[in-house]
Amino acid sequence: MSTNERKSPPMPQRLFPVTGSLPRHLLLAAVALTMVLPFVWMILTSLKTQTESLSSGWLPQSPQWRNYTEVFSVKGVQFGRWYVNSLFVTAWITFLQVLTSAFAAYSFSRLRWPGRDKVFFLYLSTTMVPGLVLMVPNYQIMVTLNLYDTFLGLILPAAFGAFGTFLLRQFMLSIPTSLDEAAEIDGASKWQIFWNVVMPLSKPGLIALSIFTFISNYHSFFWPLIMLRSSHRYTLPIGLLAFDYSQGQEQHHLMAAVTMSVVPLIVLFVVLQKHLVRGIQLGAVKG
Repeated sequence: MSTNERKSPPMPQRLFPVTGSLPRHLLLAAVALTMVLPFVWMILTSLKTQTESLSSGWLPQSPQWRNYTEVFSVKGVQFGRWYVNSLFVTAWITFLQVLTSAFAAYSFSRLRWPGRDKVFFLYLSTTMVPGLVLMVPNYQIMVTLNLYDTFLGLILPAAFGAFGTFLLRQFMLSIPTSLDEAAEIDGASKWQIFWNVVMPLSKPGLIALSIFTFISNYHSFFWPLIMLRSSHRYTLPIGLLAFDYSQGQEQHHLMAAVTMSVVPLIVLFVVLQKHLVRGIQLGAVKG
C-alpha cells in the first residue's frame, strides 16, 4: 500500500458532546466571573479620582495612573516601608517554616526512634487548636523574651507548623527507602542523605509548602496587630488600616495600595506555577 493510500488515524472522540459540555462551561465561566469581579472593581477604583471613588459607577472617566505613585507620598503613610516589612517578615517565616518542617518530616518519615509515631500524632493534633487560642500564650512568651514590638516577635511563633511537617512527611514517605540504603553503603551520613538525597527529591513538596506558607502569612492581620506598636514596623495589613484612618475616605489611594499589595502573590504564583502543578502531579502518581 502506498503512502498516499494509507488511512489517516481516527480522530479522537470527545469525552463529552459539545452540546452537553456547554452548560458546564457557562456555569464555570459564571463562577469565575463572580470571583474576578471584586478584583476588577478594586483595580478600576484605584484609577478613579476621589469624587468618582465615592460614586456607584464602575468605570473611571479618565484613568488616574498617578494614584499609584501618590500612595508613596501621602502624609502620615509609610507605604514603602510597610511593603518592605511585609516582604521581609513573610520571607523569613516561609524560609524557617519550610526548613523546620523538612527537618521534622525527615525525622518522622526516615528515622526510627522509640515513640516516633505517637509523638507525630501528638504533634499533628496541634492543628486542631485554633490559632486565636494560641495568641495569648504566644504573646506572653514574646513579652517575657523582650520581643514585643519587634520583627523577631512576629517571625518566631510562625516559624514552626504541624501542617508543613505533615505535608512533607507524606511526600518523603513516597521516596523509596532503597535510596537511603544505597547512600549508606556508599558511606553517607544521615545529614548527607537528608541534604543530598531526600531534599532534592522533595523539591516539588517544598515549593508547594513555600507557596502556602507565603500566602497565609503575607496578609496576616491579628498577630501583627497585637505585637506591633511602632508605625515604622507595621506590615501591610496593619498599615492599610492606618492608611484608611489617617486619610479618611480616600478610596482611590487605598485601592491603589491594596492592588500593589497583591502583586507579590501574583508574581509568586506565576513564577512557581509549573513547579506547583508538577508537585501535585508527582504526589498523585507516587500516591
